[in-house]
Amino acid sequence: MNILVVNCGSSSLKYQLINSETESVLAKGLCERIGIDGSQITYQPAVGEKETTVTPMPTHTQAIQLVLDALVNPKTGVIKSLSEVGAVGHRVVHGGEAFTTSVKIDAKALAAIEECNDLAPLHNPANLIGIRACQELMPGVPMVAVFDTAFHQTMPERAYIYGLPYEYYEKYKVRRYGFHGTSHSYVSKKAAEFLGKPLDSLKTIVCHLGNGSSVCAVDGGKSVDTSMGLTPLEGLVMGTRSGDIDPAIIEFIAKKEGLDIAQIVGVLNKKSGVLGTSGVSSDFRDLESAAGEGHAGAKRALAVFAYRVAKYVGAYAAAMNGVDVIAFTAGVGENDPYMRKEISSYLGYLGITIDDSANAKRGSETVISTHGSKVTVVVIPTNEELMIARETAALV
Repeated sequence: MNILVVNCGSSSLKYQLINSETESVLAKGLCERIGIDGSQITYQPAVGEKETTVTPMPTHTQAIQLVLDALVNPKTGVIKSLSEVGAVGHRVVHGGEAFTTSVKIDAKALAAIEECNDLAPLHNPANLIGIRACQELMPGVPMVAVFDTAFHQTMPERAYIYGLPYEYYEKYKVRRYGFHGTSHSYVSKKAAEFLGKPLDSLKTIVCHLGNGSSVCAVDGGKSVDTSMGLTPLEGLVMGTRSGDIDPAIIEFIAKKEGLDIAQIVGVLNKKSGVLGTSGVSSDFRDLESAAGEGHAGAKRALAVFAYRVAKYVGAYAAAMNGVDVIAFTAGVGENDPYMRKEISSYLGYLGITIDDSANAKRGSETVISTHGSKVTVVVIPTNEELMIARETAALV
């Protein structure tokens, strides 16, 4: 079965067409600047040249239509007709407590997803737009929602409850939900498979490090704690997000700068993280380049990031009373030997030693710890789209 995987943002749409039997990617691409001047679609078939076409797409429905047209294009398409698409898998960021697994999308599921809009106001409405656009253009094709939060619904209460009046949880479901669940699920399973060990026997810490970053404690294949919280703002210092801060800072800065709550949250989400601490960039490649030239802000940002990741790794080793595997993944985790080494330098107390030659590799499944290391450290490229395709195939 061919499965179209859709990851819809407010003004963008990423897509892949995946054959669920062979798990090969037939085509992939990106629609950018939806509803904005200068919109364009990128289309990359598995065999053939990448194409970028600048064309109006005032709504997500037009964007989806362009994707479907590209897939069946007589010259460069990878399927002959849309009847060859057996299902569509949609990434949905927040499922709240309503969804502990992926679900087939019907009216009831759509309503429940919409009820989570307050928990993810930047993401869920866009995800819903993508779902409805596909339903309009592909009537009768099964649709599946795969949630970033679902994998973390196995966290025990002690891990997800905040130190707030309990009534806020009872009334508004204010709790830690966690994100990047599709990635954490895929990487923890893939690490066990790669190492030839049963998943249910491993205590694994997955470090999903990129512009958005999170750490997850996976005990026997189940998430037992994770660094992101009610929203993706909690946890690690990230590209532009602050991560953990003293909540009193919000009032303090608001008064000093004359900002309201919305403006402060904007600063925490878009102007903080390594961008804010460095004054250079949110891109780790830029930071390492600047640090190599002696830029103090870039050095500071990299040091803060590595330290925060190492602290979470230590916390989760304690939460699971041990750790067998540490897996690095996502843009920075897969491709940044310097950052992996910096983080690992804090973990000597766990008996970890890094093989510098192995660690120099980028973007491939690799054991980067030495044979004598008491904890196995690996690099596992994530594949959220494949995980969504698997979940979709299993349901339809």
